[in-house]
Amino acid sequence: MAPKKESLYKVAAENRRARYNYEIGEIFEAGLMLTGTEVKSLRTGKATIAESYASVERSGELFLINATIPEYLQANRFNHEPKRPRKLLLHAREIVKLAQGTEREGMTIVPLKIYFNDRGRAKIEIALARGKQLHDKRETEKTRDWNREKGRLLREKG
Repeated sequence: MAPKKESLYKVAAENRRARYNYEIGEIFEAGLMLTGTEVKSLRTGKATIAESYASVERSGELFLINATIPEYLQANRFNHEPKRPRKLLLHAREIVKLAQGTEREGMTIVPLKIYFNDRGRAKIEIALARGKQLHDKRETEKTRDWNREKGRLLREKG
């Protein structure tokens, strides 16, 4: 049997603060409905999703809100609006699961990263997440610092 190739996808934007501010639950992969200039702009890697979130509309559709994809400079008059709401493409069951999580359990739909898969399609990784309290954030920082220090000590001893 031939060895499987590792997926080499290009990350266009990453929300690194999400794992610090939120307790990440279930993770979903969704497609993005983008215009041509948005795709070209994403390939430059200057998009930001740090302050963005996703919400389920009454029509049963999921939208990414407050994500910034800057204008593509070579597109002149055919450009897109940088902060427009973008539709996320998921199966109906997954959208229902996300809607129930936000309504019943008070969770948030947080984008983790936007990337291009093996076929060149723009995908977004979203997660159902619960916001952390201040003491939870401190605990996360303590464990991260201790793991870093433990690695240093093990390297020194050889």
